[in-house]
Amino acid sequence: MTAELVMDYLGALCLAAGALFALAAAVGLVRFPDPLSRMHAATKPAVFGLVLVLLGVALTLRDPKVITLVTFAVVMQVMTAPVSGHLVARTAHRTGQWDAEHAVVDELADDQAADKDD
Repeated sequence: MTAELVMDYLGALCLAAGALFALAAAVGLVRFPDPLSRMHAATKPAVFGLVLVLLGVALTLRDPKVITLVTFAVVMQVMTAPVSGHLVARTAHRTGQWDAEHAVVDELADDQAADKDD
């Protein structure tokens, strides 16, 4: 087996695994009951799936321009997904659209209560 063929197979494997993670994220968005659970499904497996798909593309194409663009896309996704997830979680908490009964720790409520006391 040549190195190019091995990289093609690894690229195909990464593409398939990334597609499965993206599918799991989509199913989680539809099936999970509250916004905090959906936020988890929208950020973690979706980002990991995208990283795997882009890695598969980079392994398959092996072009420096593609690798540069893929690297930029991964960095931007890793930087922005946690911020958007955090904003969704704070909005769900403030509007009361989350499952407070099953929460083990609610540090945001403590912080908000401390801010009201000041």
